[in-house]
Amino acid sequence: MRPLLCCLGLAVLLGPCLACPSACSCSTKKNGRLLAECAYKDLQEVPEGLSSNVTILTLSANRIGWLGQGSFAEVPEVQSLWLGYNQIGVVEPGAFAALVHLKNLDLSHNKIADFPWQDLRNLSGLQILKMNNNRLAGLPRDAFRALKDLRSLWLNDNELTTLAEGTFDNLPSLSQLQIFNNPFNCSCKVFWLKKWTENTSVSITKGGSTLCVAPSRLKGRAVTDIPDHHCVAPSVQLTYLSNLDNTVMYDGLTLTLHCSVAGSPPPEIRWKIQTSRRRVEINGPNVARDGNVKQSQERFLVFKNGTMAIPNFSKEDEGIYTCLAVNDVGTRDVSVNVALAGSENPAEDLLRDDPQASHLGGQSCYKGDEMDPSSAGEKLVIVYHMPRESKSRAGGAVSQVHLGTLLLALGIVL
Repeated sequence: MRPLLCCLGLAVLLGPCLACPSACSCSTKKNGRLLAECAYKDLQEVPEGLSSNVTILTLSANRIGWLGQGSFAEVPEVQSLWLGYNQIGVVEPGAFAALVHLKNLDLSHNKIADFPWQDLRNLSGLQILKMNNNRLAGLPRDAFRALKDLRSLWLNDNELTTLAEGTFDNLPSLSQLQIFNNPFNCSCKVFWLKKWTENTSVSITKGGSTLCVAPSRLKGRAVTDIPDHHCVAPSVQLTYLSNLDNTVMYDGLTLTLHCSVAGSPPPEIRWKIQTSRRRVEINGPNVARDGNVKQSQERFLVFKNGTMAIPNFSKEDEGIYTCLAVNDVGTRDVSVNVALAGSENPAEDLLRDDPQASHLGGQSCYKGDEMDPSSAGEKLVIVYHMPRESKSRAGGAVSQVHLGTLLLALGIVL
């Protein structure tokens, strides 16, 4: 009787370890890991009844088309999960999030177009990730940010047309990358990839097959052969103008700044203004060719040619004015700190306030590729003298204040 009870007790203890769905074969490897082999079984979903201590789960070459949030709830200890050659087209958020012990994940040769990239944040021990031969058209820049142990990444044979700069940053263990056979649009948005491949120690398998599909002038050429002169980082120059380059006249003092940019492709011009009372961002011109302001509430007038005008400039408008030049290669900016002062002898005030300032007129602040990016920037101080009498334009319809003295001081902010 006692031997029978011992056998029953042993069966109870071992039962969970040996639980195995009928469609699978389960065994214990020499290293003690439990293998559940469920490949080539014509399965349409992840089978139920798996042991909780399964560490290797093979589900390759089935007809699984969907992975839900709880598909792998029974195998929280799994370390290797093979799902290649299925028909997976839907992966719900949370499907992999709980598999914190996962080291190898194979999702290759499926139909995945959308993937819950946030699930990878919990898989910090992942070493091999195969997502090749799917329908991925894009990746978030930080998709792999948490994968510090990732050594091999397969993304080849997808529908990737571009990759965000920094996609492969923060992957200190990466040694193999496959991105060939993707229809890359070799605009300057992927120019960073050329530079990255030139400097990385990562082995990029079949790098010669990483070809451009567009634009037409680069079709068939390797991504690594994008000509340097097609993609030039922006440079930017910020200049003070004495008046607006148009026929519109405004009362009072008008501050006018002009932002000149260069680069390939031609950079867009954006402005950021920080005063003591507000912060403003202007992404593009707000003044039409006919002089109408697109945003009537905006007192900062931005023209298509890169000029900004602030009519009736006052103490409330003092602050930091930043011009940004933005293209597919990068962003450059230059800032000026604009201050306003009035005096009967502005030159004396200027020297007293800033002994190192020099008296300049029509000066510019410049930043380009040859400039030191660690430079703190420039400070522009406008000192003006308001005369006692003002004159009016012919007809007297609009009065314009004539400046007695207008000086610019350009100094380095340390």
